[in-house]
Amino acid sequence: MFQTRKQLVLASASPRRRDFLEMLGLTFSVIPANIDETRDADEQPRDYVSRMARFKATDVGMRYPAAWVISADTIVILDNSILTKPNTEDDAFKTLMFLSGKVHEVNTGFCLHCHETDTTIEQCTSTSVRFTEFDECLARAYVCTNEPMDKAGAYGIQGIGGALVESISGSYSNVVGLPLAEVVALLTRYRIIAPMEKTEQT
Repeated sequence: MFQTRKQLVLASASPRRRDFLEMLGLTFSVIPANIDETRDADEQPRDYVSRMARFKATDVGMRYPAAWVISADTIVILDNSILTKPNTEDDAFKTLMFLSGKVHEVNTGFCLHCHETDTTIEQCTSTSVRFTEFDECLARAYVCTNEPMDKAGAYGIQGIGGALVESISGSYSNVVGLPLAEVVALLTRYRIIAPMEKTEQT
């Protein structure tokens, strides 16, 4: 669908973000960032997730100055609290019960950076997600699938966790971990990728 025109690096170890870029037909390297992800005192969730995306991109960009680096960070927010990835099954269960029957917000900050050209563009996309109201038995059964353990908010909308979602308002791919429409628009704007022409596809 697309072809890569410039050196592109994904500064993320997320398999879901990698899968999205591969689905688009892009050629890229995967180089996870190594940053301090501590949230500053009184830092708002949206500011925090944007800063994390920027720090990831600039960290990798310093090591690969000629490359265009795309990074992202996703958080789940309810009552202005960030619900992080669970450390234990009990953490996952408590998070799920906290979300049951409520509307939460998924924010993904993403950043495009090239050290050599001194270019840094950061954006943030938000999606509202309404969970069904479920009981403890269902929450524990879902935790037993092990799906919640590496995901912000302890669920994966693209997997079994989709059964917990009543509705969403906004970008579905953003909830998975990368707002595709916005990222494609940004990469296209800077001519890092381009739609593949018919003669190139045959």
